[in-house]
Amino acid sequence: MPKMKIHVIHENATWVEPLRAAFAEIGAPFDEWFISDGMLDLSAVPPDGIYYNRMSASSHTRNHRYAAELTGGFLAWLEAHGRRVVNNGRALQLEISKIAQYTALAEFGIRTPSTIASVGRDQILAAARRMNGPFITKHNRAGKGLGVRLFQNVDALREHLETPAFEPSVDGITLIQEYIQAPEPFITRVEFVGGKFLYAVRVDTSQGFELCPSDVCQVGDAFCPAGAPATAPEFRILKGFSHPVIERYQRFLAANGIGIAGIEFIVDREGEIYTYDVNTNTNYNPAAEAEAGIYGMRAIASYLEGERRRLEHDEPIPATV
Repeated sequence: MPKMKIHVIHENATWVEPLRAAFAEIGAPFDEWFISDGMLDLSAVPPDGIYYNRMSASSHTRNHRYAAELTGGFLAWLEAHGRRVVNNGRALQLEISKIAQYTALAEFGIRTPSTIASVGRDQILAAARRMNGPFITKHNRAGKGLGVRLFQNVDALREHLETPAFEPSVDGITLIQEYIQAPEPFITRVEFVGGKFLYAVRVDTSQGFELCPSDVCQVGDAFCPAGAPATAPEFRILKGFSHPVIERYQRFLAANGIGIAGIEFIVDREGEIYTYDVNTNTNYNPAAEAEAGIYGMRAIASYLEGERRRLEHDEPIPATV
């Protein structure tokens, strides 16, 4: 009987390179399902094995306009056949919708910034008028900080909407969100593998909103610009990080079919935590990991290979991650 494989679903080959290397290190059998254009035969039976979904909310920026939609179909098909999927169809729903993310986070008492979703210029302005103080715009289906801009007042937004610089979200939904003023220009990203806390990384935001931790972004990938390096390390893993929100995050992930993710939060001047992004297509910063001696892609490869072996030997596997 041939070995079951780990099947990696994605639309960006470059982002998968570190995972390929991690699989090779441990001899894990895997293949890749690159989904952009494609075809799904609903009468077919999917191969056995474990499936890892890495579809990205920003796939449309790489000319893969319908990759996420088609992936949703593939995940429904896989789950209908009882296949083990890490980051399942529900996870994809959250990946491509901030509205879905925030409502799901709220179910676990996780605070998010005050947000109003709007479609159409007049409704965007009406939403902005309901904000008390500065606010930001962002795309409902985002990734890479798409559409994120800071405004001090409604008049500034009105002027922006009249210019070519205004970028509508690919799903047509623009979010108006309260601006959280942090005492220092950084956010914290918490990484999870197998639904469990791996590490937290401090990310310098002084260079702007469009931050991506992977190495390809650091060299100026046009699809995921990280900006010029800051004087201090832009990404720094926090040793010994601990916070009560971690337990809430883990329960949230388990309830939403998410086994692997990065969750980002910011802390305001009063010390309140606001969670604003869940990324189920997480990448890692190699320089920060080398300094700390901990490696996300190796952790993913080890986790998936462990799950594959359990599946191959018909051992019980937790159904939530």
